[in-house]
Amino acid sequence: MSVIPEFLKANERYASAFEKGGLPLPPARRVAVVACMDARLDPARILGLEEGDAHVIRNAGGRAADALRSLVIPQQLLGTREIVVIHHTDCGMVTFTDEQLRQKLREGLGQETDAEFLPFRDLGQSVRDDVEAIRKSRLLFPDVPVSGFVYDVRTGRLRPVA
Repeated sequence: MSVIPEFLKANERYASAFEKGGLPLPPARRVAVVACMDARLDPARILGLEEGDAHVIRNAGGRAADALRSLVIPQQLLGTREIVVIHHTDCGMVTFTDEQLRQKLREGLGQETDAEFLPFRDLGQSVRDDVEAIRKSRLLFPDVPVSGFVYDVRTGRLRPVA
């Protein structure tokens, strides 16, 4: 059964009281957040953000390599001047290797790929690696602060890592 009817009802309730249609395009806090797409993370709530405060970029693992395009655009066109990377405990990205996922695709879909899915083994190191990749990107401003955190899905707390 599709969840779309539920979503449309919820959207009607949301839209009936909506008063934020006049927010400007650039983020008010001039920050971009790169976070994992895990459903247990709500970056806006974790960081105390409201609509219009920040660009929030989500992908599997919160990986910088997947987020780069989405970081370049707001830096060049919308004035973001700080970047925050958030990975989290109990992440599914530590449960497989590229080769295991490629094998699953071969068996389940009959498809071959050499795609890199960017899994990792060490949570803290993955944050440090992504922060460093962002800092070294020649497509981003070199003087923009980049911070990295691990979010604990059991306590709701952020731990600074980089």
